[in-house]
Parts: sequence; C-alpha cells; structure tokens
Amino acid sequence: MIERDAIVVGGGHNGLVAAAYLAKAGLKVLVLERRPIVGGACVTEEILPGFRVSTLAYTCGLLRPEIKQDLRLSSFGLEEHVYDPSSFLPFPDRRYLLYRLDPEWNRKQIERFSKADAVAWPKYERFWEEFAELVEPTLLAPPVSLADLASLIQTPEAEDFLRRVMLMSIADLLDDFFESDEVKASFATSAVAGTMAGPRTPGTSFVLGHHTLGDINGVKGAWGWALGGMGAISEAIAQAARFFGAEIRTGVEVAHVAIRDGRAVGVTLADGTSFGARVVLSNADPKRTFLGLVGNDNLPADFVRAVSRIRFESSSFKLNLALRELPDFEAIPGTSVQPHHRTIIDIAPSVDYLEHAYDDARRGEPSREPFLEFVLQSTNDETVAPAGQHTLTVSAKFAPFDLARGSWETESEPFANRILDVLEGYAPNIRRAVIAMRWRSPLDMEREYGLTRGDVFHGAILPDQMFSFRPVPGWARYRTPVRGLYLCGAGAHPGGGVIGAAGHNAAMAVLEDWPSLVGKLGLNGLASDPRTR
Repeated sequence: MIERDAIVVGGGHNGLVAAAYLAKAGLKVLVLERRPIVGGACVTEEILPGFRVSTLAYTCGLLRPEIKQDLRLSSFGLEEHVYDPSSFLPFPDRRYLLYRLDPEWNRKQIERFSKADAVAWPKYERFWEEFAELVEPTLLAPPVSLADLASLIQTPEAEDFLRRVMLMSIADLLDDFFESDEVKASFATSAVAGTMAGPRTPGTSFVLGHHTLGDINGVKGAWGWALGGMGAISEAIAQAARFFGAEIRTGVEVAHVAIRDGRAVGVTLADGTSFGARVVLSNADPKRTFLGLVGNDNLPADFVRAVSRIRFESSSFKLNLALRELPDFEAIPGTSVQPHHRTIIDIAPSVDYLEHAYDDARRGEPSREPFLEFVLQSTNDETVAPAGQHTLTVSAKFAPFDLARGSWETESEPFANRILDVLEGYAPNIRRAVIAMRWRSPLDMEREYGLTRGDVFHGAILPDQMFSFRPVPGWARYRTPVRGLYLCGAGAHPGGGVIGAAGHNAAMAVLEDWPSLVGKLGLNGLASDPRTR
C-alpha cells in the first residue's frame, strides 16, 4: 500500500528543505527523524539548565538566500545577523587581528603586521569575489563537470585562476599574496575548517573558497549568528515544511529502504513498522544510505566499491562551555562584553601551527596544540544563557576518528582539558570561568548524530569529491542506482555546511522525474503531477 508520495529519511536541514519544497509542490510528504529533535548537525541543545548551545554547526551564513525566500523562513522565525567584527585572532605576543566589515579598518589592521600585505589585501579579496562569481551560480543546480567549468576558461589568467583554486594548497596560495605569518594564518583557518587536511594539503584553497559563499541579508561572504542558535534555522525550515503540508515524526529510526524490482517503494522502521511511498529521499550520508539502509545486494558492485572509497574523516571535537564570566584575553583585557567577544575567535598563531596540529592527527593523535575556533553566542543572543552568564562553543582541530592509542571514551576528557590549556594561554581566567563543560567527540558525532566517522560534511569537500564527483562519479545528480531513491544530504552537490542546496536540488530532481514515476493520473488519491496542482 502506497501511503505517501515521498518519505524523507532524516530530519537534518537538507532533508527538511527537500520536504518543504516537495510539500509546497503538492506532494504528500513524511519526514522520519531518529533523534527526538530535528536538525541533524544543525541544532541547539541545552547543556545545563538555561545554557543552550549550537552543539555541532555553530555559525550561519551559507544557507542560500533563494531558499530563505522561497520557503518564507523569516515568517517562521528565522532571524540571522552578520558578525561585525567578523573575526578576532589573538597572538601569543598579545598582538591581534580584529577584522570588520570595513575595508579601510581591515587595511589598517593588516598594515600593523605588514605594509606590503595591506597593499595586497584588496587583490586577495577580489580573487575570492571571482571565485564566488564562478561557483555561486552552480549551487542551486545539478553539478557541473570539471570539463564544463574548464570550458569557461578562455584566457591564460583564467586558467591560472582555476589552477590556484582547484590544485593549490592554501599555504601556497597565501604565499602568492602575503608575507606576514600572522596575516596568512588569519586567512588559512577556513581552509581547514571541517576538513582533515593541513594548510599545505593540495586542494585546501578550494575548501576556503567553499566557505566564502555566504550571504546574510545581502552581505556577501558573511558569517553570522541565528537568534536562538543554529537549531533555530532547522526549526524554521521544519515549520515551513509543516505549513506546506509535510508531516514530521521524531524519535523514529529507519532500518532500511524497502526495494522491490529495483525500485524504492518505502521504508521499514527499526520496530518493524513499514511505510509505502512513491519516492524515498535520504538525508543520511552516502555510506550510511547505500551500505546501510539500502545494502550491497541491491546495488551494482562497482557503485558499492565507489561509495566505500569515499573519503570520510572527522576533523573536529566540539567542546561546549557554560561560563560565569567572559574570557579575559591578554590581547584585549576585560570581562565586560567588547566587540572581540561578539565575533568568531580563532586560536591559530601561524600556518606552521596549523600544519603541526594536522601532523599529529595524521599519526592518529588528537592535536597536542589544537587549532581552536569558537564563538560566544550569548554576547549577541541573550536567549541562550542566564543573565550575566555565557556560552562558549569550541570547534577544536584536529581530532581523528581512529586513535593510535586509547579510544574516545578515554581520550575525550584529556583532550577537553588540553583545549582549556590552549585557551588559558590567551585568556588566563578561562578555567575559573567554567561552570560546566560538555563535549562531542568524533565517536559521539557518529553514535548520536548519525555522522559516519564523525564527518559533519558527509565526505571531504576537497576538489576530488566535489561537483560531478559527489558522491561518486556518474551519480552526481541526486538520483541513485535504485529507481525512486534520491540522495538529498550534504554527501551530494554542493557539499557540506548549512547550505540547504542539496535538499533543494534533490527535490527539484524528484519533481522533474515525477511524471515518469507515477504517471499523469496518480493512484490511491495521492498527487499526480504536482506541477499541475
């Protein structure tokens, strides 16, 4: 019995986006989420009464403005704000860089470290504007091939641009523009965020580019915060999906996709309950989808091999803190709220520091001196902490999934204390400020959030796993070898981050295929061609 037009497995933000678009088009949609709340890795959770943190994803900006408009997310409570200052990097010698949304301010900041770098900085900014002009139009469409991208390159200068973006490490790229170690470090951090790679790894230039594609209220390239934490984004999308008619159930675990004659016909839950559907969309990562929910026996052997070889690797360990007072940075002293407390804060004094942290992880060791990126959400959003107290959420890198010694059950607490040691070197009051701390290791991310090997991006976002190579070559357009089964999560184009584009694009693929899937008349009172409704 077919009970739904579409079932979405997983209520992460991409799955919710797909559900909202399909319901808006007239399909009868059911979302099934294993956890008690929707959002996947884009959630707000309480770590202590009154202290609410963005547990995994911690900054917004990448969610496509077209999706916000189409789904009317502002009317469902989504409120995003741009960070300004945009970032703060203190250094061991008490100098610092504090970037703002003000080119002249930033030029003066950089000039304190190098007059030549201050002159080079506008050229560097233009480089990434050109990247956005090239890549941004591809986000809400099926992925283009590298051959198609290359066909746009008509001049030697354009060819060199593509070489730099796709093939170079961020360390090499930054050497082309800057001389100051501190300035280079300040730009290198985004190239290794969420990716198990060091700044000297080829392809990390592209990773940085991926993180420049933000847009908040028309401010391009911006990062920001959502009122109520990152979970507010997922909840707004869920409310939109419900408004358009989708049903969302939480605390429901899908055991496998039901397949008949090579076609997805529904799902079976862990408790044995079955639901029929004309199409199934999986918001789970490719390995969990194909090697788990579908199973090798239902897939071509070469496809199974390709999926098994997708590079999945954790890079981050999340430490969430409840604080009685703000960090008192030696670079800018004080525990009252100041501009540097309201932004993204990076502890990464040099490119070598980042590379050494990665070297430890390559050996199966959590970084001895980890790169820390963190936000103090409560300095901007009074809803997430009691009055006069604060939240701090750290993404610490690097944290490999497989450890050479011990396990994350035994190594999480020592690594959390190591993170505090590093913070204490810049803000000596941090330990006495801590009321409570909660962590999420890569193993926790796999067990609790369903992220294979703790990979929040559903597979590395280095160039060899992007565009028409995502999730695997030949299957990059959201459809799969199982007819009626679609991939709608971050393991599909355009990749990881709270973008929503994969969910949108998968929904568009379903609507494009709908007439051939169900015919013009439809059955059992379900939607026929939604585009005629």
